[in-house]
Formats: sequence, structure tokens, C-alpha cells
Amino acid sequence: MSSSSSDEVDEALDEMVDEVVDNFIDTIVDRQTNNQKRRSYIERDRERGHNQLWQDYFSDNPIFPLEMFMRRFRMNKPLFLRIVERISTEVPYFQQRIDAARRYGLSPLQKCTAAIHEYLRRPTAEDLQQLLDVGKVRGFPGMIGSIDCMHWEWKNCPTAWKCQFTRGSGKPTIVLEAVASQDLWIWHAFFGLPGTLNDINVLDRSPVFDDILHGRAYKVKFKVNNHTYRMAYYLTDGIYPNWSTFIQSIPLPQGPKAEKFAERQESARKDVEQASGVLQSRFAIVKTPDLQWDKEKIGKIMKICVILHNMIVENERHGYAQINTSEFELGELSRSSRVRTRESIHAGDMLACEEKFEMQRSMFV
Repeated sequence: MSSSSSDEVDEALDEMVDEVVDNFIDTIVDRQTNNQKRRSYIERDRERGHNQLWQDYFSDNPIFPLEMFMRRFRMNKPLFLRIVERISTEVPYFQQRIDAARRYGLSPLQKCTAAIHEYLRRPTAEDLQQLLDVGKVRGFPGMIGSIDCMHWEWKNCPTAWKCQFTRGSGKPTIVLEAVASQDLWIWHAFFGLPGTLNDINVLDRSPVFDDILHGRAYKVKFKVNNHTYRMAYYLTDGIYPNWSTFIQSIPLPQGPKAEKFAERQESARKDVEQASGVLQSRFAIVKTPDLQWDKEKIGKIMKICVILHNMIVENERHGYAQINTSEFELGELSRSSRVRTRESIHAGDMLACEEKFEMQRSMFV
């Protein structure tokens, strides 16, 4: 009798202990589950960050000198502040806003330190006329810049694409086709094609002549040795086709005139190579192998670097542009190269102009 009563007591105690343990375990599990569902909050101290940024670089007596500012921002302080003011006025994203907790968000200065809006456009009629005037002074009437391609190594190219993007160097690259003028402004940037393509293959896919083919380009007229030509041109190296829109050098110049032409052409053609070199020296990200996986993000990086490069050129070009075009300030009568709005053009005109290339180059020689 006593033995059975003892067993019943033990079973009751075991049930009570099990219930307490189960309840304790359930409580711990529920607590951990609730903690995982709860959104974590990280105090970033935005106000302090803005004040620190201002004291470091933008106050009357900044902690870091002007040389450090130029190293970090790749432009001078007035230009950067002008960019911040313009963007924060016109783009809502860069304006400071108040969140649900009635706290101020990131300031325009903080946002613009990390990102700059676009600054890449087609040349206007005034821009094109200026390019023609500069070309005339340099001895190339009708020239509006030089064109060439550069390669950016893609270190983390997906394995399935490596054969498509790998050139003779054995490393995958992405091609940038660029047109630059004497002041290093990049007027055209076409990026994203695989590195196995040469300059001609890139040109076949490039939109550089789309405005001409669709009748949107400005009408250009210039004279060389009393011969009138109606299409501007770029200076190129020898791989580009013999079109009237391209002027190459003479591979084996014979005689003083041919030698002088080759020397001047090769000197002026270096503008685009110089612009590419300056772009890489200003932004180390486009000089070193790219570590991104997404090709679209890589394209955005290149585009923003070109935009920032043009911003700096616009702000500093007066310091290194030594071409004197004052002789053309008297008006149209002083110009042999003129720009007008084009009313219409047929796509076949582009191909028909190729026949005039040899005659056009011979006029310079």
C-alpha cells in the first residue's frame, strides 16, 4: 500500500517538473523568436557626422588643408559646393528630410560627398563651333576631336564570360570608346563591350554617328585649299576605316609636307589618350582591376567617373587651355568653319562621303 502511494507521488512530481521545464524552454524560445523579428536600430549619429564633415573640410578653419581636400574630392572646394547647392535645389533625393521620429536625415553635403549627379551631354551648336575654331587654329579645320578606345580590366568577370571578355593580355577587360577635345573634355563615352573586340568592332556597335544617320546632327561646312567640305571629322589611329569622318596619320611619310602632317596629326590625336590617362590618374577605381560582379554597376561607375572628370575640366580648363581663338570673335566673316542646324540628311550620305576621304586628306598634305 505504501509502495503504490510512493510511486504515485513520484509520478506527480515528475509531471510537475516536466511541466515547469517545458514552460521554461517555451519561454526562452518565444523570447528568442520575438528578438529575431524585432527590427534592430543602429544609431548613426547623423548630426554629429555632418558637423564632423563640415569641421574637417568646409569650415573657415578646416582641420584638413586644401591639398587634402583636393586629394579626397578630386576637385576644388568652390566647385564642390556649387555642385552641392545645385543638386540639393533641383533633385529631391539630395534634399534633407525629416523621418517618422521627427529627426533630420542626412544632409545634402553628406549625400553629395558619396554621389554626384550626371554631367555628360552632347555638344551644342556653340560647343561645336568652338571645337571647329580650335581645330582651325591647330591646323586641322573641320576637326572636332579625337577618338580611341581604352580597356578596363575586369578581375571578377564571371567564368562563363571570360572567353568573351579576354583579349591578348590573357585578362578579361571592358572597352570604353571615347571622344575627347584638346581641353580633355570627354564628349562621347560608349562603355560595356567585351575586350575581345577591336576598335572597328566597337565602332560598328557605337552610337557615335547616330545623330548624323538620323538627321539630328548640326550641319558643318569648312574649307581647305579652297575646297568646301560638309562633314566634320575625328583624328584617329590607323585601325579605323577610311571614312571622311576620320583622318589618320600617314604610316610612312615621304617628304617634308607628309612628315609635318604626320607629326601634327599624331600630336593632336593624343588628346583622347591624354584624357583617358588623366581620367585614370584622378580616379584609381578605373585604373586598377575592377572587383564588381555586376556589369551594369561597372558601367555606372565608369559613367560617373567621366561626369566628375568633365566637371573638373569645366572648372579648371581656363588654366591649361592655351588655344587662342580670339581671331574668330569678330563674327561669322572671320570663320572658314561654320555650324548650322541640319534640316535633313539621308543615311546613305554617310556611306557616300567615304569616297571623299583620300581627296580630303590629300588637301592637308
